[in-house]
Amino acid sequence: MKQVVQNYKSGELAVLDVPVPGCKPGGVLVRSAYSLISTGTELMKVSEAGMSMLGKARSRPDQVAKVMQSVATNGVPATYRKVMGKLDSYTPLGYSLCGVVEQVGAGIDDVKAGDLVACAGNEHALHAELNWVPKNLYTPVPDGLAPRHAAFGTVGSIALQGVRRGEPQLGDVALVIGLGLIGQLVVQLLAASGVRVVGADPDPARCELAERLGAAACGDPASAAVETAVAELTGGLGVDQVYLAAGGGSNQPVELAAELSRDRGRVVDIGKCRLDLPWNAYYEKELDVRFSRSYGPGRYDPEYELEGRDYPIGYVRWTERRNLACFLDLAARGSVDVEPLISHVADFDDAVETYRSLKDGDLKAVAVLFRYPGQAGEAQEAAAPAVTVPAVNVQRSPARAARTPVRLAFVGAGNYATSMLLPHLARRDGVELSTVVTTTALSGANAQRKFGFARATTDLDAVLGDKSVDAVFVVTRHSSHAELTRKALLAGKTVFVEKPLALTEDELAGVLAAVEESGNDRLQVGFNRRFAPLLREARQRFGARTGPASLRYLVNAGRLDHGSWYLRQGTEGSRFTGEGGHFIDTASWLLGADPVSVYAIAPSGNEDLQVVLRYPDGSTATISYVTTGPSGFPKETLDLVADGKALRLDDFVRASVYGRKRWVSSRLPKARDKGQNAELAAFVKAVRTGGPMPVPLQSLVATTAATLAVQTGLAAGAPVTLAGAR
Repeated sequence: MKQVVQNYKSGELAVLDVPVPGCKPGGVLVRSAYSLISTGTELMKVSEAGMSMLGKARSRPDQVAKVMQSVATNGVPATYRKVMGKLDSYTPLGYSLCGVVEQVGAGIDDVKAGDLVACAGNEHALHAELNWVPKNLYTPVPDGLAPRHAAFGTVGSIALQGVRRGEPQLGDVALVIGLGLIGQLVVQLLAASGVRVVGADPDPARCELAERLGAAACGDPASAAVETAVAELTGGLGVDQVYLAAGGGSNQPVELAAELSRDRGRVVDIGKCRLDLPWNAYYEKELDVRFSRSYGPGRYDPEYELEGRDYPIGYVRWTERRNLACFLDLAARGSVDVEPLISHVADFDDAVETYRSLKDGDLKAVAVLFRYPGQAGEAQEAAAPAVTVPAVNVQRSPARAARTPVRLAFVGAGNYATSMLLPHLARRDGVELSTVVTTTALSGANAQRKFGFARATTDLDAVLGDKSVDAVFVVTRHSSHAELTRKALLAGKTVFVEKPLALTEDELAGVLAAVEESGNDRLQVGFNRRFAPLLREARQRFGARTGPASLRYLVNAGRLDHGSWYLRQGTEGSRFTGEGGHFIDTASWLLGADPVSVYAIAPSGNEDLQVVLRYPDGSTATISYVTTGPSGFPKETLDLVADGKALRLDDFVRASVYGRKRWVSSRLPKARDKGQNAELAAFVKAVRTGGPMPVPLQSLVATTAATLAVQTGLAAGAPVTLAGAR
């Protein structure tokens, strides 16, 4: 089998062929699927190995002390031979992986061959194709958690143990210094515990990432931003805990911890940073300094780690193995999201080059995974991932007779509903706003007063059971769209649901199951841009095409405000999953087909995306979705080129077509019209007349599946086939 090793004397890195480890009693033999590079601990070892002998001695004074003791005991020649022999040997790298149990040793009854497990330990979870792992250093992976995410189990346990040592409570404010891999996980764990978090790191990209993952504010520790955020959140009293997740030789993290802690606050050292405690500062505040020992109780205890002797839960609630299982459970339930931390996935055969790129700074990363060949499950599927585009099969119920006025109910009355939909509907003839349903009574009362709803309620079932209601608008947070749509379809209502229709393939399948069960396919998703008058005119002037087209769509999405619910990726999906359907639908409408494959790539540290869609006739659409652009730049620009013609759209303000003749629209004198009014008119007409819905259901399904395929493609690092696409 192959294994990554390093010679500490020469600094050489290699992938060696070594013997397969035996499956000893008390453990399991695991074939690796993914292993995680710790960009902190492991790169420190790699960097040290490249130093001169003097440099090595300076970086490890603890080892120098041992050498001097050996000299005093054994003499110089014997000590020299011992030290050189140890230095001039290959040592392993790695300590966090996920893999499949290949063989079970005697005494093991909690897993069987074929089970997926997460493994820990710098002697047992190595960057190797096969590892023997003792019982207390592995745990089964929960159903639904991807192997690449389960590979974070060990570093997740380190972060979790650090948080436990801080003993946070609901309502606390914490400071996390160092927003590398461990720091990002600490931020998420604290936020999931009801703690408001301030992050400190000199890297702006890491600060932005931490804010997306739950931090209230982040900034450079050398600036005033961190101090200002702490003062605002604590009323000037200081934070309850400081978590030191930084490395390096600077004493700044320790000094900053003392400055921003409250009286009798706690300082927890998780990383390996310099700890020259400023005595006066720590004494005057009586700060409690704590160390977090790696993965938790049991670490470095050979009876626990090697012999499998567990600590009684009544005396030690959270052991090393129980921390590992807890973190995986949090990841499986979406309380912690590790996907945004993955900067790069490298094939295991490219391990040496990957380490060199990290060491030289060519690859800037928070977390890097090795993907191993020949694995079942995700590791194998990564070569050719697919997302199914479900076929719509429905025995339609008899059409309802035309009705005037059309009676509409709204579920949700948030900002988009009250600014972009209801103003158009409130003044439309033949429409009656029947009922608004909200979770809070006051928001419903406000919508009733402003837009003239006949009544406001918090009882959804009453509205769905009201036979006088013709159509239901679902305008709530993304996580509820699919379930509310499903219920409304089963109740026989025509449904208008804002994008996205679904956040997962299972949710999409649930909506279509409701269509088939009820025979009700009267559904519209709020993809409004295809209804924009300016874009429709440009498409008409562009005319028919005969050859493949090339489409480029730049979306300057911009940054989100702190606290935006769009940042809650664990429950509300990624930002692109939430709004990317707009742009995919627009591209598909312009090209007159549904995509057959999706390829998505993303840089590290932000939500910028490049999404390439391929269509049946060879046409391609590239959607550049960027969050790091300037606020003054147009939000949406689009170019379509085919058959010697070109169409250009400038942010719904001006459009032009170049061909045998040139057409340029007049600049719109008023606000941009992105098609909401025309979309609503078409929807109301379909409800009133019983005619076809404005967009075929199969197109809505295909766009939703393509949007979901973006996240699948990012996870796999490969193009995604849209299985069943027309």
